Amino acid sequence: MFVNVNKLKGKLVERGMSIADLAEKMGINVATLYRKLGNGGLGLSVKDANLIVDILSLSLQDAMEIFFAQKVA
Repeated sequence: MFVNVNKLKGKLVERGMSIADLAEKMGINVATLYRKLGNGGLGLSVKDANLIVDILSLSLQDAMEIFFAQKVA
């Protein structure tokens, strides 16, 4: 799964959250979350993506744009 990490970070800013806040709510270490988001989010599992959608209360459209992004060269 290729993740639009910039759009995800934008949603975090909209919600007044940081990556550290998200990691805490996910129950993982912030370094682990950064590692999962690295390389276009290839380390994220479907479970992680569902958890992020729930935590950020993302709309279906936002979730699709973030987690099913087209990789642009």
